[in-house]
Amino acid sequence: MKTKNYLKYTLTILVIILLNFTNKVHAQNIEDLYKKIDLFSEVLEKIKKEYVTEIDQGKAMDAAINGLLQSLDPYSAYMNPEIFKESNTETSGEFGGLGIEVTMESGVVKVITPIDDTPAARAGIKSGDYIVKINGNQVQGKTLMESVNLMRGPIGSSIEITIRRKGLKKAKIYKIVREVIEIKSVVSKEVEGKVGYLRLRAFNQNSANQLKREIKKIDKNKKMIGYILDLRNNPGGLLSQAITISDFFLNDGEIVSTKGRKNTENRKFFAKSGDTINGKPLIVLINNGSASASEIVAGALQDHKRAVLLGETTFGKGSVQSIIPLQNMGAIRLTISKYYLPSGKSISGIGVTPDIMVEETEENFLINTDTDNQLNYAIKLLIG
Repeated sequence: MKTKNYLKYTLTILVIILLNFTNKVHAQNIEDLYKKIDLFSEVLEKIKKEYVTEIDQGKAMDAAINGLLQSLDPYSAYMNPEIFKESNTETSGEFGGLGIEVTMESGVVKVITPIDDTPAARAGIKSGDYIVKINGNQVQGKTLMESVNLMRGPIGSSIEITIRRKGLKKAKIYKIVREVIEIKSVVSKEVEGKVGYLRLRAFNQNSANQLKREIKKIDKNKKMIGYILDLRNNPGGLLSQAITISDFFLNDGEIVSTKGRKNTENRKFFAKSGDTINGKPLIVLINNGSASASEIVAGALQDHKRAVLLGETTFGKGSVQSIIPLQNMGAIRLTISKYYLPSGKSISGIGVTPDIMVEETEENFLINTDTDNQLNYAIKLLIG
């Protein structure tokens, strides 16, 4: 009984604090909230007494908090102190794992994109794959952070991933060896001495500087007739880098805007004068694994008719998340605003549609290889 009363007391205090930050809350709403508090406390007490095995009430409360956040959207989540600490070490740009960007959908882990030259990409994991089992353990019922933790492990250790893929009747099992994941933002080359190929893998702190350096290197060849910017399987990253990189190819106009509940989240970003490739034709390659910052760049260039987009519709991650630390040394990742293209369109859940649809039809399709039909198509368009 003491546990029940303590939980009710704690939850009541929490709700009162939250209500202090709202304006003009009706008495009926407050009464309804108190009823929900009583209901939650009752359910927790029933679980404690009646469930088939004894539960860890701390983990149960963590799951309840995470369930609340996940009910908002796939990108909001709770990180307990251990997970939050691990996530901070990951931002250094080098970490152990498989090399996939993931989200949660319909209770299972969905692959946003495999990162180039990582174990997941080499094994054949694709954007849109659903991870249903990890080492034989069902993902259903686990949080995103719990699933991510299961995929982490010592460098050189192996892991078995079971995936479901649209169009395939049977699940596929991949055995992958974990590695240190190093993300090299920019790769470039000259194609037939006429076309500059720029592959942007992520929007990290130095991506814009690296890309500008590669453009200058290629542009020394005065025979260049155009450029290809490859954003396929690019999961995104820093908004500031997306704005700077979009600005490389624009002389003026809006690049992107963000809108949220707070006035501070309502912002517009504009291009400055100066096109680093001097108006030369530009083709941007996109696919289902192009997300977030990639979609901002592709959408801005398309809206300003500065580039032709070729490939597949992008992932559709058009929201901004903020990491908010908590008193228990954990944190919540919370969606605070959404991106809008210069046209005013939101890409959230929709994505950016290419001007020329060229699908990755082959099961063994690999980016930037002889069988890359999207890249070959783009080269033909430029060279003629």
